Amino acid sequence: MLPVARAVVDVLSGRTGGPAALATVIGRSGSAPQVVGARLLLREDGVQVGTVGGGAIEEQVLDACRASLRDGSPRVVKAHLVRDLGMCCGGAMEVFVEYLAPEARLVLIGAGHVAQAVAPVAAGVGFRVVVVDDREDLLEHPAFAGAERHARDVDELELAVPDLGERDYVVILTRDHARDERALAHLVRRPHRYLGMIGSVRKVHAIVARVLRREQELGRPLPDLSRVRAPVGIALGGRTPAEIAISIVAELLADRHGGTGAAMNVVPQALARLGAPASTVAEGREGDARDDR
Repeated sequence: MLPVARAVVDVLSGRTGGPAALATVIGRSGSAPQVVGARLLLREDGVQVGTVGGGAIEEQVLDACRASLRDGSPRVVKAHLVRDLGMCCGGAMEVFVEYLAPEARLVLIGAGHVAQAVAPVAAGVGFRVVVVDDREDLLEHPAFAGAERHARDVDELELAVPDLGERDYVVILTRDHARDERALAHLVRRPHRYLGMIGSVRKVHAIVARVLRREQELGRPLPDLSRVRAPVGIALGGRTPAEIAISIVAELLADRHGGTGAAMNVVPQALARLGAPASTVAEGREGDARDDR
C-alpha cells in the first residue's frame, strides 16, 4: 500500500506532471486474487504502481483506468472471474476507478501587495502557488509561507520556472510596466493554460501593441494570445489588493471549472414562472436588507 500512497501524493502534488487513475477493490466474494482495499494506480505516462490481482481482471481494470484518463470520469468494474473472464478463481470482484488530477499550479510573477493578497486565497481553493521576484525580502512575506519561491527577475523566468506546462496558470504582477512587458513577451511563447497581467486598459493596449510590433520586427510569427487575460480578473469593481485578489482568483476558478463568471441569480425566472410582477424582485431585496439589519 505504501508505494501506491506515495504515487498518489506525487500525482496530486504535481511532481509527476500529469493525471492518473486510481483503482480500488471495493467488493470481493468467493475466491479472488486480491482483498478489499487493494489498489492500483496508472499514470498518464503508462507507469503502473500496485496491483488488483493480475490476470484478466487486472487487464479489465487497466482498460477502465485508461478510459478514465481519457474522459476524467470515474467508473466501476464488476466481474465474475469464471463466468465473465474465464479465470480459474471462483469468486467475483468489484473495483472502483477514480480520476486523480494534479493540483493546479499558479505562478505569480511579482511579490508585491496584490501577489501577497492573491497567494493565500489561491492556495485556499487548491492552487499550488509559485512566486518569482528578485526582491528576496518580499519573498519572505508570511503570505508566501506555503509557496515555492524563486529569487529571480523577469529576465530569468526560464531559470525560475523551467518546467512551465499546458496546465499552468500564470499571473504577471510586477512592480513596473517595463517588467510586465518583458514578462509577457517571454511567457506568450511558453506553454500555459492561462496567462494574466495586471494593469489599466490603456497599459494593456500599449504593451500588447509593443510586444506584437517587436515580434514582427524580428520576423517571427505572431504569438497566440487567446489564453491571455489582461487586465486580469473579473469586473467586481474593487480597488484594494484584497478585492483585486478575489477578482483574479474568481477568474482562475471560472477558467478551471468552465464557469462564465456571470451571476447565478434565477429569482427573476422563478417569479416569471409564478406569474409574479417584476417589481417583486426589488421588493424582495429590500426585505432582505431589513432582515440583515
